[in-house]
Amino acid sequence: MRFLLLSLLLGLTGVGEAQLLTGVWGGIRTQNVGGCFPEYSTELHIIYMQNNAFIGNVYSYDNDRYTKINFSGRYNPLTKRMVIIENSVLQYNVPDSCIPCIKTYELTFSKNGEGNELLQGEWRGHEMGNNNNCQPGKISLARVAKSIFPVDVYQNDTLARLQKNLKLKKRDKDLVQTLTIDTSFLKIELYDNAEIDDDTVTVFLNNTMLLYQKRLTGKPLVLNVTAFPNTEYELMMYADNLGRIPPNTALMVITAGRKRYQLHLSSSEEKSAVVRFKYEPKSQ
Repeated sequence: MRFLLLSLLLGLTGVGEAQLLTGVWGGIRTQNVGGCFPEYSTELHIIYMQNNAFIGNVYSYDNDRYTKINFSGRYNPLTKRMVIIENSVLQYNVPDSCIPCIKTYELTFSKNGEGNELLQGEWRGHEMGNNNNCQPGKISLARVAKSIFPVDVYQNDTLARLQKNLKLKKRDKDLVQTLTIDTSFLKIELYDNAEIDDDTVTVFLNNTMLLYQKRLTGKPLVLNVTAFPNTEYELMMYADNLGRIPPNTALMVITAGRKRYQLHLSSSEEKSAVVRFKYEPKSQ
């Protein structure tokens, strides 16, 4: 799987379950005697969920030492338990005497008496590149309001391969509007504006390509997006052509909870239309 900075989301068994887990979780991971460090700070990002399955990244760090590893997992809403299986190490900076550990976590979701959301459990694993067991340990995480590390945007493998070889002409950005939203779930729809004239667009979110050379029509192109708290997002519409009636124009409809925004976007061979937004949770 490829990850770059936000996530598309269709939901778990419903929006409520997705809201339960998608986001940033921070805390402490311990390791039994014999490991490189007795205790690590840990930040877990669940960036995409669908039908009780999810993927994301986990960071373990101690000062300037860290690992970034992607994972997949499943959640059981009846038992509130989840299993997370790390897949591959994406980045690391560890002492020469240490080897990154590929881990499996068994966690339980709960809320404490103060209403804080928690993920707690145990982990085990093996060393990267061999089957030698790592010293196991425990892990305790709580939902946090803001990530220390960049939040990746989920991108499927097909789009990742396309973007890897994509060479686009650099254009100026035309900021259409900046929005502050109070819900993490957005539905973004793109229509051709006025006459349908064969406009095609490529759409990026935080420089991650989410739509490639899609034709604008009276039927919307739809992106279901989950925004992480206090993270800035920039959605850019790049014109692949100018259609029969220049410039390339689109109507963007954003539904965020009970709020609905209609924005008119225009992109040309010199400029790309940009919309910025940030999710700020409601104060309790």
